[in-house]
Amino acid sequence: MNLFALLKAVHVLCAVLWVGGMFFAYIVLRPSLSVLEPAQRLVLHGQVFRRFFLVVWHAMPLIIISGLVLLFRYYGGMAHVTWAVHAMLGLGLVMAAVFIAIVFGPYRRFRLSADGAVKVAALNAIRTMIGINLVLGLVTVVVAMYG
Repeated sequence: MNLFALLKAVHVLCAVLWVGGMFFAYIVLRPSLSVLEPAQRLVLHGQVFRRFFLVVWHAMPLIIISGLVLLFRYYGGMAHVTWAVHAMLGLGLVMAAVFIAIVFGPYRRFRLSADGAVKVAALNAIRTMIGINLVLGLVTVVVAMYG
C-alpha cells in the first residue's frame, strides 16, 4: 500500500468513526436510554462519553493531519484544489473546535461534579453540541461526495 492510499484510508476511516459514532449516539443510543432510571442514564452517559471521546480525541488529529498531508503533498496546496476541499477543511476545523469545547466545557463539568442537576445541565449542553457536530459532519460527508 502506498502512502497516498494509507493517508486516504486513515482519513476516511477516522471520519467514519467520528461521524458514525455521533449518529449512533444521537439517533440510536439517546432515545433508547429512556428505559433507564435517570441516575442510571447519567452513569451510562459517563461511560459512553469516556470511551467515545477517547476515540474522537485520537481520530480528530489523524483526520486533520492526514488531510493536510494529502492536500499539500499530493494535491499541490490550497490554490490547486476545488471549493469542496476548502469547505471540508473549514468544516473539519469547526468540528474540531466544537469537540474541544465539549471536552473542556460541559464534559469537564459532567465528570467533575457530584451534583445531579449540574450533570444533567452539562449532559444537555453536550447533546446540543454533539447535534451541531453531527450536522456539520454530515454536511462534510455530502461535500466530500459531491465536490
